[in-house]
Amino acid sequence: MSLTLEQVQRIAHLARIAVSPEEIHGVMERLNRVLVLIDQLQAVDTTGIEPMAHALDAETGVVQRRRADAVTEPDRRAVFQACAPAAEAGLYLVPKVIE
Repeated sequence: MSLTLEQVQRIAHLARIAVSPEEIHGVMERLNRVLVLIDQLQAVDTTGIEPMAHALDAETGVVQRRRADAVTEPDRRAVFQACAPAAEAGLYLVPKVIE
């Protein structure tokens, strides 16, 4: 599938993107390259392959390393809120802006 100049102009109009006449051919070429890539991906035979919820699926044996869940900084909320104009129960109080 390949986009025409008119189709690219219509897409730009619908997306509310200003594309100058000097840029339109470059945009058309880049969009057409994306469509070629999509066609290549759709041509891959995925018969018998189960969809995965995530690329690091537990069944594949690949897991993401995570850091230890440990407190590394002291609680400084009271220090930060001491200079606030208004704070109550650990929350910053701000003026109401929506009626």
